[in-house]
Amino acid sequence: MTELRTAGTNVDPFTREIIANGLRAAAEEMFYAFGKAARSPVIYETLDYASAITTPEGELVAQANGVPGFLGVLDYATRDLVSSRGVEKGDIFMANVPYRGGTHLNDVTLIMPVFHEDEALFMLVNKGHWSEVGGMRMGSWSPDATEIYQEGTQFPNVRIGRDDRIDEEIVRIIEANSRTPEMTLGDMEAQVASMRVARNRILRLIDRYGSEAVRASVESSILAGEMKARELLRALPHGSFEIEDFIDDDGINEEPIRVRARLTVTDDEFLVDFTGSSRSVRGSINSPYPATVSSVRTVFVAASDPHTEPNGGFFRPVKVVAPEGSIFNPVRPAPTSTYWESMSYAGDLVWHILAELIPDKLSAGHFLTVGATIVGGVDDRPGRGKPFAIVEPQPGGWGASFDRDGESALVCSGDGETYLASAEVIERTLPIRVERLELNTRDGPSFGKYRGGFGIVKDYRILCSEASFSASFGRSRFTAWGAGGGGRGTPNYFVVSGSVNMRGRRIGGLTLRRGDVVSIRTGSGGAWGPAQERPRPLIERDLQWGYIDAETAEKWGSH
Repeated sequence: MTELRTAGTNVDPFTREIIANGLRAAAEEMFYAFGKAARSPVIYETLDYASAITTPEGELVAQANGVPGFLGVLDYATRDLVSSRGVEKGDIFMANVPYRGGTHLNDVTLIMPVFHEDEALFMLVNKGHWSEVGGMRMGSWSPDATEIYQEGTQFPNVRIGRDDRIDEEIVRIIEANSRTPEMTLGDMEAQVASMRVARNRILRLIDRYGSEAVRASVESSILAGEMKARELLRALPHGSFEIEDFIDDDGINEEPIRVRARLTVTDDEFLVDFTGSSRSVRGSINSPYPATVSSVRTVFVAASDPHTEPNGGFFRPVKVVAPEGSIFNPVRPAPTSTYWESMSYAGDLVWHILAELIPDKLSAGHFLTVGATIVGGVDDRPGRGKPFAIVEPQPGGWGASFDRDGESALVCSGDGETYLASAEVIERTLPIRVERLELNTRDGPSFGKYRGGFGIVKDYRILCSEASFSASFGRSRFTAWGAGGGGRGTPNYFVVSGSVNMRGRRIGGLTLRRGDVVSIRTGSGGAWGPAQERPRPLIERDLQWGYIDAETAEKWGSH
């Protein structure tokens, strides 16, 4: 039996594994406690949040399943805090400034140290999408923002709690800057409560095994993570590969935005260099550097071992270069409120390179966008009278694999564990009726030996006298890419009918009236292989199931 000697403590492998699993369990309990106590549907229904445990220096120790785009920035948020502030026992900090540790202002990170006696052993990090943090539009994020000051209230590593008590002066500031203060403060309180749950679990673990054994276990797990990543790297295709793509637009101008990546894989490094991509743009699609790194990490996990339990060691070989001031590394005051439109491309460029190199691991391109929508206003139905906001990601079609059709109606890669809010919850709590939710077969399939999965059609009817609608959909002009000779997917977009009639991909604060209908339509994923090679039984099955019509079935091979 091999023993690890750290800080004068001998820890056997069985104890180390028990401690490592105990820390992961604490992170997961923090995750579930937040979801069960939160006030906003985007948290308790959609699960738009993530939680993790780091070392006092900010190296990832354990995480719970959550939004992948969030998980990859939590260690950055912690490092940004500890590099700028002193941390004491009983402190609670709040952060949402995107450039060094975040995503956009709605995604608020709370950080709490775990002290044993007078020594900080861990940092608890919990990031959730608050439905409202002020700003120029209901719901705070908006495609027409041109500087961060329009996007909401900024919390630059603010100490919101001392001696384990929330500062009521900070609460008053938050309350005054949110259109839905009950939901916002309720979510904050749920975050704090969930972190206290995790802290108690960790302290019990320390009481049982001792701080030195716990520290030794952490060091061992991080080292094992790094060794595993380097072993997996050796199995990936080696070399340097380059790719270029285009983002539809920035929400302000119609001009497509060029993005480039160079991937270099060696035995020791998984290096992604975004040099040559566009400078940061006027619209709010800029991806903060931590979000860019997070997107690359997601693809690294998918390409190497999607079942791994990652920690800071596992990501040590992953290196990301994004020039300062670029779309993948913006600086103040660049807006980032719809950052996902470029963040998703950071990972997708790498995914595109690897898909045909390791087809047993990765599919053709998927619909990619978060497809986020906000419907908000005042519920003026009899007996109501309160502000409301529903914030949702929308699912769509995933790309085909080399041996099967793509999956339908799944959220994008960057949104991972999130769900579509149920129609029942929306209709019970909000002045909205969900009149349709079905697969989007009307825009047709992607043509290939194996077709991509289908997106959705989802219709909201407005039941209050006035509401505000914001949305941001990428891959509308430049649809999901095919692989192995397969065709591209179909576009993501929305249609509004009633007092306003329009089709679009990005909109900020559109005024809707009672009876108006917003129809969300997400696209299909890319196909794999030449269309003329599609097995006839699969065409007949799709015809029988109503996925395609007879005309499409007859001409499939000509695409």
